[in-house]
Amino acid sequence: MKAVVMRNESLSVEQVADPEPGPGEVLVRTLACGICGSDLHMFKHCDHALSSFKRGNIPISFDPAKGVVFGHEYCAEILDYGPGTDRKLKVGTRVCSVPLVFKPDTLESVGYSNSYPGGYGERMVLSEMMLVPVPGDLPSNIAALTEPMSIATHALVRAQLQGDEVPIVIGCGPIGLAMILALKARGIGPVVASDFSPGRRALAEKMGADIIVDPAANSPYQSWLEVAAPADYDMHSPMALMGLGPAPKPCVIFECVGVPGIIQQVLASAPPRSRLMVVGVCMEADSIEPLMAISKEMNVHFVYGYTGEEFAQTLVDLADGKLDAAPIVTSTVQPEGVAEAFETLSRPEDEAKIMINFD
Repeated sequence: MKAVVMRNESLSVEQVADPEPGPGEVLVRTLACGICGSDLHMFKHCDHALSSFKRGNIPISFDPAKGVVFGHEYCAEILDYGPGTDRKLKVGTRVCSVPLVFKPDTLESVGYSNSYPGGYGERMVLSEMMLVPVPGDLPSNIAALTEPMSIATHALVRAQLQGDEVPIVIGCGPIGLAMILALKARGIGPVVASDFSPGRRALAEKMGADIIVDPAANSPYQSWLEVAAPADYDMHSPMALMGLGPAPKPCVIFECVGVPGIIQQVLASAPPRSRLMVVGVCMEADSIEPLMAISKEMNVHFVYGYTGEEFAQTLVDLADGKLDAAPIVTSTVQPEGVAEAFETLSRPEDEAKIMINFD
């Protein structure tokens, strides 16, 4: 099959062996696969990321020298079943799937494995128990957004929002845009969105963000003050630090960038007693000054992945129109265009989600 292979710090289109489904597994044909920010980070910081996974006992491991086929945001079509499967879905059914395969003694992550190539290839082997059929005529490019949209869904669950918060979304890439969409779908707001890119700020507006901020010109926290706090509230005052005097609405910050230094910036700039949800995946070492967070009594939560139930419900919400995620897809490429797409996304201006199609 044709696949985009990451090997020796490069991406190339190659012919590789078709994967074969084992017990409880299904062979599928890739219809659409999104290029994820985690793929970009893994491409640039592969050795450090794999080392961190190992030290943290996180079951993601592969040998980059043997080649790996990325891609965990996909929509696919069932081609065949392996032994010991229930075969409840007909061949030809379009499906999405949590990108995990459970083995007797380990867990494989589709797209971050030498044994289970992801959606950057024409064929994949998936776990039958993880398949979710695509409802109706939902376009495959939109169905493939189920995975990143599920991350936003899970982040909202972890944030334990009560409904009176004024959230700030830092970074309007695909995950930030998904966060804005998920927040607005649940009636949370006004939503403040911040990004350096004019194109991505325009996309944030399409997703429903109420206040759009260029952080090079204005502080998103100042914009938050204008809609969340009484006129006489000064977040830098000793009174605010001690929780005395006029009180603002709760501030919840969704960090969706995932590069070193962002967490520290939030700790230094956010109002006291803010909640920080770290959704962006940083694969490099980072450092913070805990004294700032301690003095402000900030809550910091790290968010990863989603549950199977959240994944399935997100696909239904996309199909029902509760989540109109179509603007997130800004371009499509063939496998031969993936390397260039990585370059484009490393310095994004107007791009958000680039989708790989196999025509």
